[in-house]
Amino acid sequence: MRKNLILPVLACFFAALTTVGAYIALPFPGSPVPIVLQNLFIMLSALLLGPTWSLVSVLIYLALGALGLPVFAGGTGGFARFMGPTGGYLVGYIPGVLAMGAISRAGARRPWKDAAAIVVGMSIVYACGLLWLKNAINADWPKALAVGLLPFVPGDILKTAVAAISAPRLRRILDRSLDAISANAENADERPEV
Repeated sequence: MRKNLILPVLACFFAALTTVGAYIALPFPGSPVPIVLQNLFIMLSALLLGPTWSLVSVLIYLALGALGLPVFAGGTGGFARFMGPTGGYLVGYIPGVLAMGAISRAGARRPWKDAAAIVVGMSIVYACGLLWLKNAINADWPKALAVGLLPFVPGDILKTAVAAISAPRLRRILDRSLDAISANAENADERPEV
């Protein structure tokens, strides 16, 4: 297998990890938005796969959920989830992951730059999510911020730190693995047939 054939597999892998992260959901009292780990895996997919393949990963995840598979927070699914209070966050993952991946890929890769990429991307996710949540629950801005943003900031700061610190090491592991796979494939192509 060549490197470019591995990337679709990795996109599917991160869609699966995002699903697992969605199952780790803690309800937050007074908020229709649960605390989840799915966004940690979306952050990591953007930092490791870049904008194109992390977008593919998110689109796979969202498509599975739209088809009714139980991949969203708390093991839910269905197109109706996009119309509910958390729909804006789900849709916000699309431009958010593009921004994270693009910023992370631009120039030299550093943990602080990865953290900045996540802050920009998650700001986009929260902007989409809060606009939708405000209308879905018919709330004013202070209430929307109180139930859809403020309780999640400490956890997202921690997830950002974990993703930004672990991304360089995971990139090295991924790059070595992809190089080894490519080398093995080239060696297999050069072997004479018996």
